[in-house]
Amino acid sequence: MEQTQAPELFKVTVDGYEVMVPPGTTILQAARAIGSEVSPPAMCYYKPLKASGGKCRACLVKVAAGSAKDPRPMPKLVASCITPVQDGMVVENTINPEVLETRKGIVEFLLINHPLDCPVCDQAGECDLQNFTFEHGLATTRYQEDRRTFDKIDIGPYVQLHMTRCILCYRCVLTADQITDKRVHGVLKRGDSAEIGTYIANAIENDFSGNVIDVCPVGALTDKTFRFKQRVWFTKPVNAHRACQTPGCCGKATLWYRGDEVLRTTARKNEWNEVEEWICNTCRFETKNTSSWVIEGPTQVDSRSVVSSNHYLAGTKSTNYLENFAKENYKDIDDLPREIRTQALSPTAHPDAVQLAIGAGNNT
Repeated sequence: MEQTQAPELFKVTVDGYEVMVPPGTTILQAARAIGSEVSPPAMCYYKPLKASGGKCRACLVKVAAGSAKDPRPMPKLVASCITPVQDGMVVENTINPEVLETRKGIVEFLLINHPLDCPVCDQAGECDLQNFTFEHGLATTRYQEDRRTFDKIDIGPYVQLHMTRCILCYRCVLTADQITDKRVHGVLKRGDSAEIGTYIANAIENDFSGNVIDVCPVGALTDKTFRFKQRVWFTKPVNAHRACQTPGCCGKATLWYRGDEVLRTTARKNEWNEVEEWICNTCRFETKNTSSWVIEGPTQVDSRSVVSSNHYLAGTKSTNYLENFAKENYKDIDDLPREIRTQALSPTAHPDAVQLAIGAGNNT
C-alpha cells in the first residue's frame, strides 16, 4: 500500500512572524494567514475575483531574502498580492521605512483626482480608501493642477456611477465578467483619460449588477435606493438569510437597520472586507421587509470601525459625570497644608506644578 506524502509547505517570515503556506501562495495571502497586524493594505486585490491585483500598488513590500537557496534581497519593492512566496522568504512590511514612505506616495497618487467629499459620500465610514489614507496618508498635498471631473451617470435602475471618485481598481469589471453572462461596462480610453463606462450608454440590467457596489473600495458605485438616507454608523447590521429562487444567489445577506426599517441590504463580507458569496438584485433591492428574512443575529463588526461606534452607547458616561467628579474631589485651598498652599499660590509656579501640589494635598 502506497503511503501518501504530506503536502509540501514553504516557510515564510513576515515582519518577524513565521508561517507555513503551500506553494503558489502570494505574499499577501501569507501575511493574512498571520493576521491583520502584518497584512499589507489592498485596494485592487479581491480574493474571490480571479486576476485581481497588481494595479493600485498599495500592497508593496520589501523582500529582504528571496528564499533559503538564494537569500539575496529583491532590488525593488514588489506587489505582495501577485508575488508568490518561496521557501525561506523573508518579507518586511510595517517594519521597513522604505515601504512606509512609499505607501505615503501611493496614497498621494490615489488622491490626485479623488474629491474631498467624504462628508456627503455614502461610502464614508466603510471606505477602504478612507481607511488607507487615515493609516498611511499625509495631512497635506503637493498637487496643484486641475483635477479630473465627471458628471454622475445612472448605469442601471439601481446603480449610479461617480467616476470622479474612481481609482480604477477594475474590481467592478472583473465582477461583471465572472458572475454575469454578459458584461456591458469596462475601462474606456487610456492613460489619465481612462474611465469606467458603458459602450453607447448601455445599462447594467443583469440579476447580479448590485454586487459591483459591494466590491467598489470607494464611493464610485453607489446604491440609488440608499443614497443620502443614513450614515452607516447610525445603522445596525444584522445577518439574515432567505430561500432565494434566483440561480447563483446564496440568499445570505446583511440587513442594515435604522430602528425597525431596513435601509439597505448588502452581501456579507469577511474580515478583509471581501464578499465571498454573491446575492441577486431581488435580495438586495426588492426584499427589504423583515418578514421576508430569517434573522440570524448581529453582524460581527471590527471594533476599530466607525460602524461599531453606535454599539457602545450603554457604556458611555453621563453628561454630568465630570461635574459630579469635581464636586466629590473638590478641596478648598485654605484646607491644604501650609507648604502646599504656599507653593500653589506662588506667582512663579508653573500650572502643572500647581496641579501636582494640589493633588499632593488631596492625598494627605
